[in-house]
Amino acid sequence: MSKITSSEFWGKMRFKYKLSFLNENTLEEVFALRLSRLSGLLTALLAAVVLIALTSVVIIKTPIRNYLPGYLNSEIRTEMIQNALKVDSLEQKLLVQTKYLNNVSAIIRGDMKIEQVRLQDTVRDNKNIDFSKSKATSEFVKKYEEEEKYNISRSGGGNATSDDNVQTQTTNLMFYRPVKGIVSSEFDLRQKHYGIDIAAKPNEPALSTLKGTVIFTGFDADAGNIICVQHANGYMSVYKHNAKLLKNQGEAVSAGEAIALVGNTGNLSSGYHLHFELWYNGKPVNPAEYINFN
Repeated sequence: MSKITSSEFWGKMRFKYKLSFLNENTLEEVFALRLSRLSGLLTALLAAVVLIALTSVVIIKTPIRNYLPGYLNSEIRTEMIQNALKVDSLEQKLLVQTKYLNNVSAIIRGDMKIEQVRLQDTVRDNKNIDFSKSKATSEFVKKYEEEEKYNISRSGGGNATSDDNVQTQTTNLMFYRPVKGIVSSEFDLRQKHYGIDIAAKPNEPALSTLKGTVIFTGFDADAGNIICVQHANGYMSVYKHNAKLLKNQGEAVSAGEAIALVGNTGNLSSGYHLHFELWYNGKPVNPAEYINFN
């Protein structure tokens, strides 16, 4: 077999071929295309380059890149997570609102008494939660304190009711630290931050600071999953942003017993932590004055 010289090779590459399109009935030439092997190859390469360039422009300049693996940037991902949390909060709000309207309709029809409406089914705004005691709550606290009157964990001055006697009330009380972690935000009445934020591990058990009875469990869009425990001597503790509540309303809990799991629920939460509040006679007090968080 004879070798093809360079001039013969390029001659074949430049040799033009005619591609004709004929009318089948009249055999009349409708369209003709003259191309050499070289021009056909260059045309194909040019078309490929143009196609790649157009695809790159579409991917870079349009939102379609967010649907391709590896192109989703951190800002879009963060925004998607925030939107998902907002949707979840709205779903919870809608569920509570629906239950509330159903209860109102049932009360109007006479199918339900007001006393039968559960506290969890009412719409609540965390910013306007009123921890003042109702008549029923005051009677419950009075009865509870009478039952605990001779408990050895109480101080001798158990009949004090004023804020001046708070220290006397806590002389022999042992407040359990609600969760293991680091204090990330202090108590501040001026900023209306009525508790202490404790950064902790996800699903770390949140403990009841004293013996008592659960008086509220529910979800709030800002505070997430909330649980409140009424204690003796006029104290009440509040635990917010929980991942899961382990106790139901009306259950008795012991001091140091796990009542919830630390989470990151609610719009006001920016990480896994427990927001812990301590109230005395309807007023917030600084938990750091009763519990060693170091």
